[in-house]
Amino acid sequence: MDADIGIIGVGTMGSMAAWQLAKKGVSVIGFEQFGIGNDRTAAGGESRLFRTAYMEGPEYVPMLQEAKKLWRELETESGNSLLTLNGGLMIGESNSLEIKTVLKSIEDFKLEHEILEGDQAAIRYPQFKIYDDDLVILDKEAGFIRPELSVVSASLLAMKHGAKLMKYTAVDEIIPETDGVRIIAEGKTYKVGKVLITTGAWTGKLLPALKKQLIPKRLLLTWFTPKNLAETKANKLPIFARMRGDFRLTGAPSLDGSMVKASYTKDPLPIEDPSSLYRDVYPEEIEKLRESVKALLPMLYPDPVRASAYMDAYTPDNHALLGELPGKNNTIIASGFSGHGFKLAPIIGRISSELLIEGKTKSNINHLDPGRLLSKHYK
Repeated sequence: MDADIGIIGVGTMGSMAAWQLAKKGVSVIGFEQFGIGNDRTAAGGESRLFRTAYMEGPEYVPMLQEAKKLWRELETESGNSLLTLNGGLMIGESNSLEIKTVLKSIEDFKLEHEILEGDQAAIRYPQFKIYDDDLVILDKEAGFIRPELSVVSASLLAMKHGAKLMKYTAVDEIIPETDGVRIIAEGKTYKVGKVLITTGAWTGKLLPALKKQLIPKRLLLTWFTPKNLAETKANKLPIFARMRGDFRLTGAPSLDGSMVKASYTKDPLPIEDPSSLYRDVYPEEIEKLRESVKALLPMLYPDPVRASAYMDAYTPDNHALLGELPGKNNTIIASGFSGHGFKLAPIIGRISSELLIEGKTKSNINHLDPGRLLSKHYK
């Protein structure tokens, strides 16, 4: 036996699981086809948003509260600053589903917040165009995360605790057996007790039977020059989700001292093959961005000055697959986070470690059960 646990994909979720497992004394071998902290899937682009008042569903709030504690734990152990809580603005039409869901999250869990309307909102946050039917919600437990540094920090801690992480080592096949799992990587065979699959947008290449449930999609992140840099620094500009009609611009304050991140990620484009990701920008994307920035973010010049393309795996219902793969012995999956998983990464790592070690978790993950989308008899 080469290790108790094998992890396929040492990225966002895989690095956190490796950290959690190794610090508990479990032997871990991880396989990563690229380098640690690479930008070939969901990690990359300088920042990721941390939100507690959650538009994707109030069922996530307890996980997010636990994730915040684990982010602080990771910071303490690594010595790196990873999560900055500078507040988060959710701005949209008061009768929209997203705003109603944010308000339900706040009500259900008594989250610390402020609600602003009309002139009050426009005076406090002149960076945004506020319309008469908009509601502005300030989530006081929101902010931004450093994604690349987070993955590297968790991976280094995992190795410090004894994990073996094999970089630039692609896995060709996993073969579940009654007494463990065989992993075929770069022509070599490894044997582990259990395996965790955290391959994100690449999952369909490893497990072709999941292609319909885990669809790789392209996320375009874009940055703009601010008209007044002082008004876009972290002490003045919270992270934000600016929604109106079909537009949804999500972004972060200026972290490099020259650009503001604002991206349209509501309708990401499906990708046939993640190894052929188009990393440039389509002309129609630029036009949609320009129009939405002009309409919603007067603080910015509307032409993007930087653009980067990334990927994530999306499920039909936009909720991840987290748990045992039906019909596959000793195999856990944590994939398909549909563009909103990075903030949850440490708690997903802990839940994965609990499932692998104990076969159960104390967290409520019923909404992420792989069985809801996967037949027990899929091939």
